[in-house]
Amino acid sequence: MQYHPQPAPGAARPWAFPAPDRGALPNGLTVLRCHRPGQQVVAVEIFLDAPLDAEPEGLDGVATIMSRALSEGTDKHTAEEFAAELERCGATLDAHADHPGVRVSLEVPASRLAKALGLVAEALRAPAFADSEIERLVSNRLDEIPHEQANPARRAAKQLSKELFPATSRMSRPRQGTEETVERIDSAAVRAFFDAHVRPSAATAVVVGDLTGIDLDALLADTLGDWSGEAAESRPAPPITADDTGRVVIVDRPGAVQTQLLIGRIGADRHDSVWPAQVLGTYCLGGTLTSRLDRVLREEKGYTYGVRAFAQVLRSSAPDSASGATGAAMLAISGSVDTESTGPALKDLWTVLRTLAAEGLTDEERETAVQNLVGVAPLKFETAASVAGTLADQVEQHLPDDYQAQLYARLAETGTVEATAAVVNAFPGDRLVTILVGDAARIEEPVRALGIGDVSVVTG
Repeated sequence: MQYHPQPAPGAARPWAFPAPDRGALPNGLTVLRCHRPGQQVVAVEIFLDAPLDAEPEGLDGVATIMSRALSEGTDKHTAEEFAAELERCGATLDAHADHPGVRVSLEVPASRLAKALGLVAEALRAPAFADSEIERLVSNRLDEIPHEQANPARRAAKQLSKELFPATSRMSRPRQGTEETVERIDSAAVRAFFDAHVRPSAATAVVVGDLTGIDLDALLADTLGDWSGEAAESRPAPPITADDTGRVVIVDRPGAVQTQLLIGRIGADRHDSVWPAQVLGTYCLGGTLTSRLDRVLREEKGYTYGVRAFAQVLRSSAPDSASGATGAAMLAISGSVDTESTGPALKDLWTVLRTLAAEGLTDEERETAVQNLVGVAPLKFETAASVAGTLADQVEQHLPDDYQAQLYARLAETGTVEATAAVVNAFPGDRLVTILVGDAARIEEPVRALGIGDVSVVTG
């Protein structure tokens, strides 16, 4: 019997994060485009400079209601008609508000891009904001809040923000508003926020996909090019301050069989030169199932299904901004354990942090992290949506267009000693705010005995 010869591996092809072309429309809209052959589903991300700290006092959540209302009817289509037109395009449209601003996300087959972009332009140019639709969206948001309160992870995140930031800071309060603030929102408030902040000169559109045969310049001119508005005024971002005095706050949930852990503080964002080393070190600490925290808390002790360490950028301003601040990231460790294991799990977690500070990372840990972070990049960015989302992240964080490509090069160059120093500085054992959502009657005393900070109990 004859066998075909075993296939030989081909030469590895170099990969780099796609570089966009940057331009602008006459109305002031900034445009980033990225041709990705073979990506027949085009992704469009539009960033609107309408940050949460611009919401009027007492109307927290108005940016969220506005973003949700953008697809609920225009001057040409009712909400039902608008949804039907999107469906005929095979398109999905989403929008959400966060601290940096509002993001509008579109995915559509390349053959229907013109129609879908026309609908998006219509929503940005002339949203209806009908009283009935705003009332429905407000009601829906009010219905969501009790469910979020009941979710241990969401409740922990809310408490951590409240603990870290001063009460006067928008970051200390729920991103989508509270019952008290959302109840006050009406169509007039939504319209006022839209008129004040949504305009082409303060927006950026990112278009990624196979653009073969598409005259994107003409298409943009016919759709988003018709969007008009006054030039945006420069608005300095307020400085970010946080209190990371080591302490423990227990959110009491009597009878809970698990304790949700969220341990965090504020650290450097992507503008800081330490970011690549911080990413690498944090991944070694808790980025995957083989990281230190999981090896101890999951594999050795069986306390949890998994614990993760991560850094999430909250807001960044331009490095040369008047405030002088470049922003901050939330550095956090998150997971859950059974109630009886709360004290032992926290004790072992702090032991991991102290051992890391004393002994450092190993070269093997560093090499595995680099392979996972850099090696997986071509798969991570296979879709147009993943590329568009990352480019839009760079826009809202005031980063250069080649930032992601440079990041992978810097990750590969980062040494073990540098990664160790970064992660130890990111998670100092005596400067962490620990939130525990669980049964205070059963976990308070074991946690106090650990001596990791003052312990207080809140209800809710």
